[in-house]
Amino acid sequence: MSTTDFASVSPVSGIEIGRFPNTSPDEVNHRVEEAHQSSAGWIALGYAGRKKVLKSWSVLLTQRIDEIGKIIADETGKPLSDAVLEAGLAVEQLSWAANKAGTILADQKRPSGLLMFNMASKVQRVPYGVVGVIGPWNYPMFTPMGSIAYSLAAGNTVVFKPSEYTPAVGEWLGKSFAEIAPFSGIFTVVTGLPDTGRALTESAVNKISFTGSTRTAKKVAASAAARMIPVVLECGGKDPVIVAGDADVKLAAEYALWSAMANAGQSCIGAERVYVMESVADEFIASITKMAKKVHEGKNYGPATMPSQLNVIQGHINDAAQKGATFAVGGIDSVHDGMVAPTIMLEVPEDSTAMLEETFGPTLAINKVSSIAEAIKLSNASTYGLAAAVFSKRQGHAIASQLNCGMVSINSVFSFAAVASVPFGGVKDSGYGRIHGNEGLLEFTYPRTVVATRFAIPLAFTTFKRTAVAEKIIKRLIKTLYGR
Repeated sequence: MSTTDFASVSPVSGIEIGRFPNTSPDEVNHRVEEAHQSSAGWIALGYAGRKKVLKSWSVLLTQRIDEIGKIIADETGKPLSDAVLEAGLAVEQLSWAANKAGTILADQKRPSGLLMFNMASKVQRVPYGVVGVIGPWNYPMFTPMGSIAYSLAAGNTVVFKPSEYTPAVGEWLGKSFAEIAPFSGIFTVVTGLPDTGRALTESAVNKISFTGSTRTAKKVAASAAARMIPVVLECGGKDPVIVAGDADVKLAAEYALWSAMANAGQSCIGAERVYVMESVADEFIASITKMAKKVHEGKNYGPATMPSQLNVIQGHINDAAQKGATFAVGGIDSVHDGMVAPTIMLEVPEDSTAMLEETFGPTLAINKVSSIAEAIKLSNASTYGLAAAVFSKRQGHAIASQLNCGMVSINSVFSFAAVASVPFGGVKDSGYGRIHGNEGLLEFTYPRTVVATRFAIPLAFTTFKRTAVAEKIIKRLIKTLYGR
């Protein structure tokens, strides 16, 4: 067992919420071994048996949604209503994965072709074994559930390491699952500081799903590569919003503001940059400025969950100001007392850190563009490629198809995260691999091909006894099939 513990502290009150084990590498390895020992039994339940267990967990989570909502709110500092909504969306993902796994991962028959007409071919989806999940603090239930639920539904056992800022959420999830689990070792939670997460990535897990910074993700990927195990990496973003000339400007302003400020801007899919057509820019800026002045830190959203992020936010605001940006709302004194006031910057140079690096705070940069082509070019110039939003009455799909990112919402924000049937993930520095949807279930399995002889034929091709007649027939078939 771990010999030390650490505290979880409310970012709102500064009061200690509880103390949690700083799980040692030896204990992590022990938990992973237990998960391996439970793997065969979990697989043996089949899709129907696992669905029954996961649906029971879903019911329990729903019945106690206020309880887990309060824990989420206490540890993250977000409003209780936002925390309960997060829990509800997590339950939706769990239920969807449980219901769909048997269909999506069922054996698939494949045609064998004329050359192998006597063969029966199929592809099976096989769970990896034990999946290690490392979760974030900004959405400590919803985000990891996209890996936990889909891994479990696919037949894997899971060892989950929650963020050191939200260990109470992880511990509660582990205890709630234990109440309905048919046996131990299916879903295990290991709390701890960064060394615990590192130990999990270096343990005998068969796959890692990590959510966090791009810098740490690269270390996770390197560790996994050394052992030749696959990873899912869900990293940050510098998500753009494009407002076309035919957009519903007030709607675009309302949604862009919420996307940027909700959860104190601590959303990887939250808006950080807006490119608005010159023809509607003044109207958009006036509208979003008016709305933003009615949004207040400590009321509409909470403090920064991770105190060190305040330095990053302040640095980005300062750099933008020094490079000539102006402020429609807020300013260089927006960061105070662990919180950040709503901050909207205008005419922000594209080489500013406020445009290049993830801010992860309630700030928004708005720049005017003379064409949609310019907006698309600037949106794609980022090293990130997670999500984007497009506001246009007629051009939405055409614009979305040209954006280099994993997810786009048209005339809405965050909508893809709430649709369980579609994949979630990014490209470039935002990571790779997918959670949610069919792709999320496929992600936590690998394909196994099985080809079986249905009946013998007189012409044997895969043998040293192959005859000249057989070779002649092969050539004739190939020329007939592919030679014209």
